[in-house]
Amino acid sequence: MTLQTLNAANFIDLFRSWRMLFAEQREFLIALDGKVGDSDLGITMSKAFAAAAEALEAEGEAVGIAKLLRTAGATIARTAPSTMGTLTATGFLRASKVAEGKEALDATGVAAFWRAYRDGIAERGKAKVGDKTLLDVLDPIAVTLEAQAAAGASLSDALSAAAKAAEEALEATKSMMAQHGKAAAFQEKTIGLQDAGATVGAYLIRRMANVVEGI
Repeated sequence: MTLQTLNAANFIDLFRSWRMLFAEQREFLIALDGKVGDSDLGITMSKAFAAAAEALEAEGEAVGIAKLLRTAGATIARTAPSTMGTLTATGFLRASKVAEGKEALDATGVAAFWRAYRDGIAERGKAKVGDKTLLDVLDPIAVTLEAQAAAGASLSDALSAAAKAAEEALEATKSMMAQHGKAAAFQEKTIGLQDAGATVGAYLIRRMANVVEGI
């Protein structure tokens, strides 16, 4: 059944689904990150989302969306204190602020969630669009969701469009040269490879779209 909004119980389900996703993609992300990084991305993400999903299940839906997102952010920061773990934690902590007092998020609310997530990571990571980072996928996600919400799209349609935009943006990272982190040391060698962090961003939005569509 397609969801019209995301409530606290849906977010607990979403984190469970993200936990499964990153467990499944662990080895792929390790291999992708290992080409120009230090091979820890798959370990970081699988560990981070396993801990976050468990923490949210322990909290329960009664605490509300904002508290669940704060718990996710704090848990990820503690469990995965690497660069990507810290950025992911920052994203959820920022997103929790826009969910304050809301029982459910519609397309406009989810657009605000991803805008806050994107801006938090941009500020924390000091990256800009075009630097071949997670931000190159988060930016089109936020922009697409805002445009979809403004046009009156359903949550499902808005997320589907955002996931497609994210996948196109991920493909575009192949032509970029890395400017941040370990990958920056490889410079030209990073051209032709999709960015590992951006891959995580595309996974996150596609899985959120699937959960909303009931897939």
